[in-house]
Amino acid sequence: MALNEWIYDWNDASPPLIPPGTPILLNDETLRDGLQNPSVYDPSIGEKIEILHLMEALGIESANIGLPGAGPRAYEHTEALAREIATNRMRIKPNCAARTHENDIRPVVEISQRTGISIEAATFLGSSPIRRLVEDWTVDHLERTTENAVKFAVSHGLSCMYVTEDTIRTDPETVKRLYSTAVRNGARAVVLCDTVGHATPQGAYNLVQFMMKEVVKPSGEKIRVDWHGHNDRGLAVANSLWALAAGANSVHCAANALGERVGNTPMELMLVNLTLLGLINRDLSRLKEYCETVAAATHTAIPPNYPVIGKDAFRTATGVHAAALVKAFKKGDIALANSVYSGVPSHMFGLDQVIEIGPMSGKSNVLFWLERHRIPADEATVSKILDAAKHSARVLTDSELRALCSGVIPH
Repeated sequence: MALNEWIYDWNDASPPLIPPGTPILLNDETLRDGLQNPSVYDPSIGEKIEILHLMEALGIESANIGLPGAGPRAYEHTEALAREIATNRMRIKPNCAARTHENDIRPVVEISQRTGISIEAATFLGSSPIRRLVEDWTVDHLERTTENAVKFAVSHGLSCMYVTEDTIRTDPETVKRLYSTAVRNGARAVVLCDTVGHATPQGAYNLVQFMMKEVVKPSGEKIRVDWHGHNDRGLAVANSLWALAAGANSVHCAANALGERVGNTPMELMLVNLTLLGLINRDLSRLKEYCETVAAATHTAIPPNYPVIGKDAFRTATGVHAAALVKAFKKGDIALANSVYSGVPSHMFGLDQVIEIGPMSGKSNVLFWLERHRIPADEATVSKILDAAKHSARVLTDSELRALCSGVIPH
């Protein structure tokens, strides 16, 4: 029988929120918003170029390559990434962040002209009532700023992506007024932001639906709608999926959930979930490499229990789990082995199930380890290893296990 005949999937018990075949785009914010995490190191340009090529390998459609108006280093790195895309004729499409101010937009224009590549300007400004209170801004001021910035970008040959910060906490009248102004002046992409991680899935859905009904459809233009969410409530992936269900075309994400405070929607988990939902089909065998490269370049750590890419994601030392895995492996069915105790099939992401030996292990763990290492499983060896494991406070290392097999008890 096919594997899906052995799994009842409650996820499919009702029509999917996102119909199969829905075109979905991903925009990688790792090299811009991701680097706003206070704890990260700004990678070298060589490291950024390596990360850019990994984005390309994963089929990510677009990437924010920097905020060149931030200073000389940001300008230099942004230009180098744009040149890398142009020189290698990469498929990934670049965009750059810019405040709704000519001083920020002009560097994007210059880099686009110097490298001969089209760059989308992601022009942003604060919009929520709470921000307006702090800044003493009026909506009239924000509308004028929006109009001037979008006109400037478009008149200088840039495609314009219009962004308001904290859209999820902005009143409907202001949302409609500002985005309508942006579209009327030439913006052909709009970004709805959960800048402070306030949204719930229902909130993300409501906001995108409002944008579709009140701004996009009345405009009569072909407008791309993007969702940019943060993870302060741990809901970033769920919010992004609901935004897509409401009609968003693209989701902004960052590797390892890097970004302001607790970070953005994690790119790797969006890729995993969109794949498992059957909404995208691409080679994700380099997903772990992408995440580990970003972690090394930014001097950040991936938690061991992090989904899919953490070192413990497909690793068990528990006797009951290992026994079932061993039986599945013996049936010669890799898909069965990767599904019996895992909701994410490891082989889809170029990874393997691993059985270790520790205090919660049983005889199956030991027999499996010995077989994999081609060591005879005599009763004395099995007993010695199992006894050492039961007296240990952690999983035993391969070197410790080999020492037990040769009669040397590890310290």
